[in-house]
Amino acid sequence: MIESGYRSGEKKPVYPEMLKILQKISSAINRGSEWSLFALGFSMALITATQVFCRYVLNHSLFWSEELGRMLLVWISFIGATVAYKRKAHIGIDFLVQRLPDKISRNIKIATNLASLFFFSIMIIYGSKFALLIKLQKTPALGLAKSIPFAVIPLSGVIFMIHGITFLLECTIGDKSR
Repeated sequence: MIESGYRSGEKKPVYPEMLKILQKISSAINRGSEWSLFALGFSMALITATQVFCRYVLNHSLFWSEELGRMLLVWISFIGATVAYKRKAHIGIDFLVQRLPDKISRNIKIATNLASLFFFSIMIIYGSKFALLIKLQKTPALGLAKSIPFAVIPLSGVIFMIHGITFLLECTIGDKSR
């Protein structure tokens, strides 16, 4: 007797369960990233507004606000890119791929995901190396280790990697969990 494509007593493959777990992890990380973007954006707006008030009303400039605002903008950009990737909101040219037969289209999607994972691993490896290389240098105004603003590169690489592996598994074993 065959049930759901499997013979009775035959074990189901573990990959769909692994995909479900990875999708939940990816979604949870994305929610955390979205909340982080809110906090970082709100902080940046507050710091910038305070700087404008201090400069033009109190006639006294906050020496650290510009540097902190720049760091927050970098973090917002990298974390925001991971959220856009998860939502599949980045610009893509897929009109040709959509017109191809399903098998060829699927293979192109798999190749694209593999290439993306390769670049994400470069972000993680070389971003980490660079952050460690400059860890003893300090920022001029805040006196923070310069590795702090650059730590977003390997961090976002890890987030990209988790989303990318999820997308790759969805392409290869299918998304039967939804």
